[in-house]
Amino acid sequence: MDITNRRSLSTWRLAMGAAAWLLGCATGAQAAGCPALLDRTVPRLQDEKPQNLCQYSGKVVVVVNTASFCGFTSQYKGLEALYARFRDRGLVVLGFPSNDFGSQEPGSNADIAAFCASTFGVKFPMFTKTRVSSSAGADVHPLYAELRRVTGSAPRWNFHKYVIARDGKTVEGYSALTAPDNKAFIDSIDKLLGSP
Repeated sequence: MDITNRRSLSTWRLAMGAAAWLLGCATGAQAAGCPALLDRTVPRLQDEKPQNLCQYSGKVVVVVNTASFCGFTSQYKGLEALYARFRDRGLVVLGFPSNDFGSQEPGSNADIAAFCASTFGVKFPMFTKTRVSSSAGADVHPLYAELRRVTGSAPRWNFHKYVIARDGKTVEGYSALTAPDNKAFIDSIDKLLGSP
């Protein structure tokens, strides 16, 4: 190898090393800015590709366990309306289908995705079928285990909602009986959206 090729190779290695270092710093900075509650990866419902929940850092997040064959299934419509109304102000709704209560979500992830899109026009992020009930023991999803720990409340049925403030630490739980168009629920979200 002649001297010109050695210099080129050496320059290339130096550039690649610097790029790797910068990438590592950027990744570390992203993780450092992500609240522990959201610092996890969950497969997306539509294609089961992993999604890091850190992408929702700094937003007001509504986490809801859903089911396609439940008396509360019509809440999808209200959740989508809530998302459409407040999305531009920093709200995101995250749906987690679950078959934990009354076996009311028996379908595959593809079945659930098709149902949500065709029946309610759901555009908010949805994730794969998830264990959310405290009766699931060690099989409960870590996000739901942490939400239960932080709030002291666990889902007792489908469409239980958690609202996570922008800081990623302040969380309130709402039962399935609290509809997405409930005035107190909306007022709480509106107030959180006004907070930095």
